[in-house]
Amino acid sequence: MYTIRVVKPVRLFTVRHGETDSARERRFTGGRDVPLSPHGRRQVEAVARALDGVFVGAVYASPLERARASAEAIAAPHKVPVRVAPPFREMSFGEWEGLRWADVTVRFPGAYETWRATPHLIVPPGGEALDAVAARVTSALATLLEEHEGQTVVLVSHAVVIRLLVLSALGLGPDRLWSVDASPGGITEIEYQDGWVTVHRMNTLTHLDALPEDVS
Repeated sequence: MYTIRVVKPVRLFTVRHGETDSARERRFTGGRDVPLSPHGRRQVEAVARALDGVFVGAVYASPLERARASAEAIAAPHKVPVRVAPPFREMSFGEWEGLRWADVTVRFPGAYETWRATPHLIVPPGGEALDAVAARVTSALATLLEEHEGQTVVLVSHAVVIRLLVLSALGLGPDRLWSVDASPGGITEIEYQDGWVTVHRMNTLTHLDALPEDVS
């Protein structure tokens, strides 16, 4: 949780990067640097069209390739550079990274069960604690809001990061991680002003409706 200290409102669009083969195969990706799938590239092009009419002052991205490539597509119509922000990288899942969810349930059954039931109480072997991810995201967000008072900003990041941003905006903690979702190419809009936060839309996907199904 944090207290918003901005005088002029900041409108933040948080976007999850487009689909990757890893996500489609239900693998823990975390800090692994994987590219967008062809369908993922089509998704971020659709996001770019959806946000084309918004006056965007800055575009931020996680340093991971799938987020950077997504941010570049979204930033192009606005002719602004993509600012790489390491604190908005995805949670590290340590030894789980690269494994399918089903594999983790077999190799780490107790830990996986805790992750699904009480994610704030488990640290994946060699990975990050959810509270630590929340702390770095909160600190980076405070810096972003201070720098961009009165502006509209796009942040392209990852599922866990976006969930944490939404939960905090709603006054909820990391223990409620599974109460919200962040789909590939989903758009969430949050407005920050001194003393309050408003979630205007969360994980909207209508801009993806016209895309052809990925049959690869």
